[in-house]
Amino acid sequence: MTVLVTGGAGYIGSHMVHTLADAGERVVVLDNLTTGNRTAIPPAVPLFVGETGDAGLVGSILQAFDVRAIIHFAASIVVPDSVRDPLLYYRNNTANSRSLIEAAVKCGVEHFIFSSTAAVYGNPKTVPVHEEVPTQPMSPYGRSKLMTEIMLHDVGVAHGLRHAILRYFNVAGADPQGRTGQSTPAATHLIKVAVQTALGSRAQLEVFGTDYPTSDGSCVRDYIHVTDLVGAHLAALTHLRGGGASVTANCGYGRGYSVLDVIAAVKRVSKRDFPVNLSGRREGDPASIVASVDRIRELFNWTPAYADLDTIVGHALAWEARLIASGSNT
Repeated sequence: MTVLVTGGAGYIGSHMVHTLADAGERVVVLDNLTTGNRTAIPPAVPLFVGETGDAGLVGSILQAFDVRAIIHFAASIVVPDSVRDPLLYYRNNTANSRSLIEAAVKCGVEHFIFSSTAAVYGNPKTVPVHEEVPTQPMSPYGRSKLMTEIMLHDVGVAHGLRHAILRYFNVAGADPQGRTGQSTPAATHLIKVAVQTALGSRAQLEVFGTDYPTSDGSCVRDYIHVTDLVGAHLAALTHLRGGGASVTANCGYGRGYSVLDVIAAVKRVSKRDFPVNLSGRREGDPASIVASVDRIRELFNWTPAYADLDTIVGHALAWEARLIASGSNT
């Protein structure tokens, strides 16, 4: 039996591939390499370059490798880009997911783990956010992910495809062993951008919005270390394989940090100051969103190992310094 990881050469996906390989799982990767890199995954892991919407390619992989579980990361993820080009997001995130799910049903895949997002909640009225609160996404990105969640629910009822929908909060950090990390030079993740600025790869850091109803006026987010996140996926796979029911669960730590808190942490850990420019709000950004994590901790018996902002920043800094040394950050 094999696990197919879509988007497995990307940031989170490559961490998942290493974690699965470390656990002795057979793994195969499908990635279009738009933002992913072949070097991010172990050399022994087969990589197919293509789209999740290519039904013929996906079907051939599922059959040739006896795939029984899919972990689906492949997606477009930049909220402002989704506002500018919604059709791209509905194609990459929704239509391609529909095709992948259909192939999974046709080929007898038993378990499906979906990389969803806290963006499905929109601007929640209560914090922390529980999985049962109404979903009111504020961007095409969030809506494109929610549509896939709905498809999985319906397909689970109609065809028995057991699935886990994991709603990520803000993912950051890098593999503690230095094997992979966030390698996209133009990435928009705050901690990635902040460490790039601290190390001189960017001239300054832009803060979007300082008039939110938060303690310091900047947006508040729940940051989760990428290694803990993929550990939650492995726990979800164990849950499904053990006969567990389909589930939707938040992935975070249940603690929020403001943008200014993160900047202070990067300056503290790096021991470097850097320019920060205060700008207006971006469309589609909620003021504060922090996870309720009782479900994932209790149902999956999941205990994070890196639930500390300075640790997350330290691993991100180490990875970025490695990219700079290798000339791979441009």
